This record gives sequence, C-alpha cells and structure tokens, in this order.
Amino acid sequence: MMNKEYEKLKKAYDCIREKTDFVPDVALILGSGLGALADEIQSEAIVDYKEIEGFPQSTVQGHKGRFVFGHIGDVKVVIMQGRVHYYEGYAMTDVVMPTRLMGMMGAKVLFLTNAAGGSNPDFNAGDFMLIRDQIMSFVPNPLIGPNIDELGTRFPDMSDLYSAQLRSIIRETAEGLGIDLKEGVYVQFTGPSFETPTEVRMASMLGGDAVGMSTAVEAVAGHHMGMQVCGISCISNKAAGLSETPLTHAEVQETADRVAPFFRELVKASIREIGKNL
Repeated sequence: MMNKEYEKLKKAYDCIREKTDFVPDVALILGSGLGALADEIQSEAIVDYKEIEGFPQSTVQGHKGRFVFGHIGDVKVVIMQGRVHYYEGYAMTDVVMPTRLMGMMGAKVLFLTNAAGGSNPDFNAGDFMLIRDQIMSFVPNPLIGPNIDELGTRFPDMSDLYSAQLRSIIRETAEGLGIDLKEGVYVQFTGPSFETPTEVRMASMLGGDAVGMSTAVEAVAGHHMGMQVCGISCISNKAAGLSETPLTHAEVQETADRVAPFFRELVKASIREIGKNL
C-alpha cells in the first residue's frame, strides 16, 4: 500500500507535469524580499500553487505563491516564489511538500535563502551569512512519521547537510563579486512571534548565529532525498536583546529590499558557478 504522503506528492507532481515537462538542475527557494529574482530570469513556465492539487497556499505578504521554471545562465532552475511556513498552521509534511516536489522534478541542488535575525552580536542588518550548519531542535523534524522509502532512508546522516563543496563555490563567488559574506549556524524557531531576548541568548549559547522561521526543515527534507543543499541568510535585523528598537516584519522587509540587488546577484552568480559542477 502506497504511503499516504507519497500518494499526495504524486498527485501534486502529476498536476505540475500536466503543465510543464521542464526538468530543473537547481531548486531555489526565495525568502522575504527576494521574490523579484524570479521575475529577472528567462522564464519557460509558471505554475501557481493554487493550480496544484493538495498544495499548501502561502499566506505571507510579499510571497507570490508560484513555481517559476527557467534559466539562470545555462542552468535550468525551478524557483519557489513564496514559501510555506510552519507558523501558518500547516502540517510539517505540507511545509516541506514543495521541496520534495522540486526534488521529484529532478533538481539535484537545493538552494535556500531567507531573511533572519542576527543572534551573533558581530552581525549587522544587511549582512549576508552563508549557512554552515543548523539547529532544528525547536521545530518538529519533517521526517517524523512513516518513512517515505521512495524518497530516502529512514535514518539519513546529517554530517554534511550544507554541502562543503557548494559552500566553497559560494564563498569564491562572493569574493569575486566583492561581497562580504559571513558564515554561521542557522537556528529555526516556529514563529510567528519573534524570539525573546532570552531565546536569542540561548540560540547564541548553543552556537547559533542567526535565527528564523524557515529553511532548516526544508534542508533536512531535501537532504533526505539526496539533494545537495546550500543556503544564504540575509541578516535583516539584530535579534531581540541586541537591538534598541522593537522588531517588526516591516523592518525585515525594508532591509531585505535594500540589499536585495546584491543578494540576487550573489545567488544568480553562485548558481551559474554551481551549474558548472553538475
């Protein structure tokens, strides 16, 4: 008997394949303020989430809610323009459903981006952080429940979750562009409330450099499927306790919008370089 979650994935996959047979090499998830990148590429097809059977709908302002298929240079990409968050009330299997679908479409690399709060006191609003590793202990693991054997093994190793090879490529790309790139550990909390100052201190004590409400569960789901994973955070603000002003989503959006041109250039250039190694 087919796993119920896999059956749901298959139905959604079939809906997408009715609209496009595009096979991507890289899957890119765009965080807050970065959605415009999908409008800059040479598009081959667009599929709205509402057209996909059983697909969760993004409810966050600024997240368009569609897959964009096209090219960045010579690299075939599928871009998730608007992600789904656990705090929106969806089951974790729905939160990672888009990631799994992009893997089923053929993507070998999962490139994650997000807007995050800086728990490292040396980070400032507008910095970019290459994700070296993550802490996901504060949200449910997306692999909880019956294993989907068609996707991956029951107990996947996480030693190289964020591919060392891809991190090296992104580092060299940033250096070539003259973009200062920090490096650190991303911590996912549930949201939608921002973290308390004590939670931020805890994250820092555990080794975290940035905190947010996405990304980590997507990384685990993609890695489970055998995708190479990499990610960059845009530090949109100093996290609670490190900032003199209350945190707002508007501040996150404002910072992301301000540095978005540099972020988009870094992501696009990195994908072009990653494509040379696929």
